[in-house]
Amino acid sequence: MDYKGQKLAEQIFQGIILVSAIIGFIYGYITEQFGWTVYIVMAGFALSCLLTLPPWPMYRRNPLKWLPVQESGTEEKKPADRKPKRHAKKNV
Repeated sequence: MDYKGQKLAEQIFQGIILVSAIIGFIYGYITEQFGWTVYIVMAGFALSCLLTLPPWPMYRRNPLKWLPVQESGTEEKKPADRKPKRHAKKNV
């Protein structure tokens, strides 16, 4: 998933949650049943998870261009080239 795909997934997720919360609140208010509000919001959450969690192709339209692999030398550093580690002094 690329950065634009992440942004799209976040917008879809927030939109579905917002719409389901509004519909759930209105329906629950009309029927005077808070349980229906919870069920509708949970259904919206499940739908948004189904649409945004898998890496669908619509989220991979703008792939990142990575730098080419650079060959590193196989020579190991000599002990003199390494920086000495400094340990904290202990007060006795």
